Parts: sequence; structure tokens; C-alpha cells
Amino acid sequence: MKRTTIMADEDLLDRLQRIAQQEGVSLAEVIREGLELRARQRRRLPRSFGVGAASEPPYDMARRAGELDFTAESWR
Repeated sequence: MKRTTIMADEDLLDRLQRIAQQEGVSLAEVIREGLELRARQRRRLPRSFGVGAASEPPYDMARRAGELDFTAESWR
């Protein structure tokens, strides 16, 4: 494990401390659990937006992204 420092509101720290006391664990453990939960909820971005094999242009959207014009057209 690696040590780090965080800044948090006193109210938040009080609430986390109460959770730690109720669960019989350390404040650090409650904070680690919260960080782990947040990291797991983060949606992973796809590596490519391409459709089909990457070696088959024009389907390789990731490679062709610079060629495309994403400017919105007026609906009027």
C-alpha cells in the first residue's frame, strides 16, 4: 500500500468515522472501501469505435476519425 493525504470536509470525516465505529473497522478502511467502490463504478471507455476488422477501411472508424466532419448541421 502507498500512503497519501486527502482533504475532506469535517462533516464528511465525522460521518465516515461513525461508520467505522459502527462496523468496527478503521477510518482508513472505510475510506479505502469508498475509493474502491468509486473506481469500480467508473465506466471504461471503449478502445475503438470501429465496426468490423480494423484492417478493413472504411469500417475502421478509429483510424478514420480525423477524416470525418462532426460539425452539426442546422435543422432549419
